Amino acid sequence: MKQIMDKLFWVVLVLLGIYVLYSKGIIMANFESVSPKIAYEMIQKDEGNLTILDVRTPQEYKQEGHISNSKIIPLSYLGGNLKMLDKSKTILIYCRSGNRSVAGARLLTENGFTVINMNGGLLDWKSEKLPVE
Repeated sequence: MKQIMDKLFWVVLVLLGIYVLYSKGIIMANFESVSPKIAYEMIQKDEGNLTILDVRTPQEYKQEGHISNSKIIPLSYLGGNLKMLDKSKTILIYCRSGNRSVAGARLLTENGFTVINMNGGLLDWKSEKLPVE
């Protein structure tokens, strides 16, 4: 019985590890991810071909600040509001810590959008001392 429990423990541990890697966009991601510094450089160089998408809640957007010129569509409403986004533009997506943006990036990519996820979300953006409104 102990051998079965040991094997089950390792199977569960491996599956949990795979889930964490998947939810962070580290494995099986069909979109690019960049650091906040690279995202900031992209925004600075943009000539109108980039949409900055915040998928946090309106409360987070107001209370914690947001990246300048970002459009807010909370993740829970993203699937029903895809028409608000322009498929001809690249979408730079972010959230608070990077989990919701990965889910949003997967959804957008599945619907034909070109997406770049910002790793670490607004928390990492702020830790890099990048500007927030």
